[in-house]
Amino acid sequence: MGIPEIELIDGNSIPSIGLGLWKVKDKQQFRVMFEAAYQAGYRHFDDAEAYANEQLLGLGWKNLGLKRESLFITTKSLALHFNYKSTIDSFEESLKKLQTDHVDLLLVHFPGPTWLRRDKWRAIEDIKKAGKARSIGVSNYYVKHLNQLESYANEMPVVNQIEMHVFRQQLEIRQYCQKNNIQIEAYSPIAHAQIMDNPVIKQLADKYQKTYSQIMLRWCIDQQAIPLPKSVTPSRIQENIDIFDFKLDDKDLERLKALDINHKSLWRSSLSG
Repeated sequence: MGIPEIELIDGNSIPSIGLGLWKVKDKQQFRVMFEAAYQAGYRHFDDAEAYANEQLLGLGWKNLGLKRESLFITTKSLALHFNYKSTIDSFEESLKKLQTDHVDLLLVHFPGPTWLRRDKWRAIEDIKKAGKARSIGVSNYYVKHLNQLESYANEMPVVNQIEMHVFRQQLEIRQYCQKNNIQIEAYSPIAHAQIMDNPVIKQLADKYQKTYSQIMLRWCIDQQAIPLPKSVTPSRIQENIDIFDFKLDDKDLERLKALDINHKSLWRSSLSG
């Protein structure tokens, strides 16, 4: 069974789960991970210039002899590239590394300083106009950032990628994005395995005959978010995608809603302020 897709407000479709590629820089480890993921059914791969492994993703899909149209590739523009020209130039380097003439989704990795955001977004919009990014969006943007963006954007983002999991549910930004037709992507959907002993999640894992991680990932799906789990272990990669054969019932979703403690599993710099 194929992975369900979600239609974005711009008319493009995105797979409802993706593989996060952060920190995977070893060539052999990346190859094993990518091949295991593709075999398991992943078609959505979430990369970034800052991850320093775009070239490995380019090698990965080329070495398997895959058709470019069979993949959904995301990259993110590095926060250090704030002005128009550096954003364009760095993106062209990303395309070379990814061995493609376009990405399916281009995100601004962080909001960055207020006075520099306008030029960067203009570059992102022009990249899309040139056909080199099918969809455009942002990452680590909150309501204040999106309100500001709306004041000068010709085109609003169709995706916002944020840290989101049962222990950090991000209700305010999710409600804003839902109201404004911006699809949420959830990075760190298992909270970097920092809280793996919660009794409610353990009980639900037993009830649904699923693993602890699968309950957390399914929660994201049931919140209409796209989880981006990261793993380099083939068995875990398979486990993380096996979440489309069950659904959490309303009572259990209410139990999980009560677990929100705004737990930040990943430190972020002031660039997101």
